Amino acid sequence: MPGGTLGAGRPVVSFGEPEGYDERARPRPLGGRVRTRTAAVAACLVLGLGLIGGAATGSWLVGDSGDEGARDTFVSARSLWHSVPVDQLFPRTVQGNGAGPGGADRTWTRVAVAPDSGCRNAFDPLLSKALAPVGCQRLLRATYTDATQSFVTTVGLLFTKADAASMDALAKRFQSEGLGNRTDLMPRPYAEKDTAAARFGTKQRASWTVSVLTDAPVVVYTVSGWADGRTVDAPQSAEQAMQSGATSPPAQAGLGNESQGLADRIERALRKDVTSPTEKPS
Repeated sequence: MPGGTLGAGRPVVSFGEPEGYDERARPRPLGGRVRTRTAAVAACLVLGLGLIGGAATGSWLVGDSGDEGARDTFVSARSLWHSVPVDQLFPRTVQGNGAGPGGADRTWTRVAVAPDSGCRNAFDPLLSKALAPVGCQRLLRATYTDATQSFVTTVGLLFTKADAASMDALAKRFQSEGLGNRTDLMPRPYAEKDTAAARFGTKQRASWTVSVLTDAPVVVYTVSGWADGRTVDAPQSAEQAMQSGATSPPAQAGLGNESQGLADRIERALRKDVTSPTEKPS
């Protein structure tokens, strides 16, 4: 009865121990065999748990934890903006083997480096709003030109204040909402007088890419254009410009390859900096 004592008011019934038969057809209780098998199963279970527990304990003692390693890498990356020399984050020359249209090689030469700064006025308003959830700890930028000085590309490293979950959420939003292909979310270029990038302004933006990392609190972006200062009426993201059959001027000129190729190599160098010893700035 609900709320009552189990078995109250009911007769107590006990069942005899079931019997089996031995090899001579003599009856024998099954309880002994059941108890033996139960004991064997229990022994295996204890042994298995002991082995698993021992392995887990050993792994913990030697620090063999994938999650812990990922957290360490994430935290280490947060301080790279001041612990790694600028020539290491933005090498003076970047080789892009196979990075051009049709697998052509590319070489980029750095022509300008911006002073490290915050993010105030560094992005167009809508891009600034899109990146706001991860915050801005520091922004580093450099501008490169190709070997012919026909194109210029600004690459930026936005070091955020976010944790891994926030970076993952932003990356998923950029992916699911296609934010990386929106022309109203293009990054701004960095131009410097008396360089090949002197005329690289917002109206000269032709192609770009924005990569939100999930294993480091960093957003890597690039934006490319022509070095001669020509304006661009229909900019196209690197992803779109690199698609087979793309016929826009940025696509035909290979500016999508310029943006994506340089972004990929700066991003690779950044990851290498996280996992290898770095030279402390003087």
